[in-house]
Amino acid sequence: MLEDTDDDLTTRTGFRFHVRQATPQDEAMVAGFFTHVTPEDIRFRFLSGMKTVSHERLVALTRVDDPRVVNFLAFSPNETLLAVAMLAAGDDPERGEVALTIRDDFKHQGISWEMLEHICRYAERHNFKSIESLESRANHAAIDLERDMEFQVFDDEDDPTVVVLRRDLKLQPDAASIDGSEVSHILR
Repeated sequence: MLEDTDDDLTTRTGFRFHVRQATPQDEAMVAGFFTHVTPEDIRFRFLSGMKTVSHERLVALTRVDDPRVVNFLAFSPNETLLAVAMLAAGDDPERGEVALTIRDDFKHQGISWEMLEHICRYAERHNFKSIESLESRANHAAIDLERDMEFQVFDDEDDPTVVVLRRDLKLQPDAASIDGSEVSHILR
């Protein structure tokens, strides 16, 4: 498990929660989490019409053996799973893709904001220059949140129903001198 994924966070509303990396042992808990997510939010998260999250997706959300992906879980003080997030490196190792889902009954408490900030800090420490998310144009709440967090909005060239939101990251002082060839996998 990666130590730098773990953190205790506090939202602007004073809500406290803990973030850690997901593990394969969390699969059943993550499956239960998605029973507290609206069908619309499942559609927004996976950009598909699926109504339930398949076993294969649950495995992907809890795997630790892919060096290009980190899955994060957020827990309330009483250990309720609040949010599931993912940061993945693609073909360009300097750019990551982020996705986040929050339980319906824990929205509007600042958890999404703090989770995204946590993931941005993590990405910066791992030498990403930017992160982006793909959002349905209908997902106004996510688009507004990400705009407020300095994400820029771009049209998706392949799908007019989707927008790409991108945020440039600040290189950490020690990362600024790293040769570009050393910027590689997310889990280094």
